Amino acid sequence: MLFALVAHDQPNSVARRAELRPDHLKYLDTLNLVFAGPFLNDKGEGVGSIVVIEADDLAAARAEFGRDPYAIGGLFDSITIKPWKFVVNNSKPLP
Repeated sequence: MLFALVAHDQPNSVARRAELRPDHLKYLDTLNLVFAGPFLNDKGEGVGSIVVIEADDLAAARAEFGRDPYAIGGLFDSITIKPWKFVVNNSKPLP
């Protein structure tokens, strides 16, 4: 089953995100990852995250997301984790 994490960073935490990013990216490699990427502010800086993974159930997804260095490092101000259904894929090459 797929689960989506939508998280918004603590205010004024762009530097903290950059500090935690290398460990976060390594952690993503350990997940059954579908896709991931940051939400951006008007300067193009990361200020939140969307991550979709495959997990057995909601409890397993919460545990996986809870081990992310961003979560452990206190980066997030708010986190929502919901079951998610992949329905449409109109993928185009990324810029």
